[in-house]
Amino acid sequence: MGRGASELVARAGVEGTVIRARPRPAIIPSLVSPRGHVVVPRVGLRFPARLPFEAWVAVGRQLSAVVTSSAWCLGDWLAYGQDAYRNRYEQAVEGTGLDYQTLRNYVWVARRFELSRRREALSFGHHAEVASLPEPEQDFWLRKAEGLGWSTRRLRQQVRASLTERTRRRELEPASPSGACDTGQAEDAHQPVTVRIHLTAEQARLCQMAADKQSLTVPTWAVQVLGLAASDSLELPASSSPPASE
Repeated sequence: MGRGASELVARAGVEGTVIRARPRPAIIPSLVSPRGHVVVPRVGLRFPARLPFEAWVAVGRQLSAVVTSSAWCLGDWLAYGQDAYRNRYEQAVEGTGLDYQTLRNYVWVARRFELSRRREALSFGHHAEVASLPEPEQDFWLRKAEGLGWSTRRLRQQVRASLTERTRRRELEPASPSGACDTGQAEDAHQPVTVRIHLTAEQARLCQMAADKQSLTVPTWAVQVLGLAASDSLELPASSSPPASE
């Protein structure tokens, strides 16, 4: 490992890994402060007896960066495996002990955002919130979230409010003669289309609960579920559609 990367110094026994001060790494930030270090076993953190508040806050920020980085990396890793080892990657995934459905969520978001479009200032969760939207809308909302310092929750609320208002306006338009389901009949295969469905109050409640459980808007959740259902029905590769759950 070069001088520009951080060093993970392992202690013997069960104490875990001591992450000491080194220059900032490319992928995994070091959990350090000028006044001490944090021991990182495989199942949690071991803090020194006294750690300044500022150092504790810094550890939280770096852990957040690790989580975001690992989600992107796992998504890219599985995407590569799906493309390169179509008949073998699932067995390899089982060997990692990672939840396959969670990985499918990661890979779906990773495929929706090429590296050049990922914003370092925002979390993986921010990107996941807008992953089902067309690229121009993704960029609009991410740019706004970054500029205004929105949390993932705030971004979700704003996107949901916008989609709700858009739906309300469409409902005020004259009904399509084709019936309740309007697919827009877009000439461009990549142009977004609108699908309208009617739900009972109970169905709407269950959909909302399922979307909230995954920290998604209902439209984003519905796109994932419908995409997976279509893929399974047509027996397409898993990478062809968004995952069903997170």
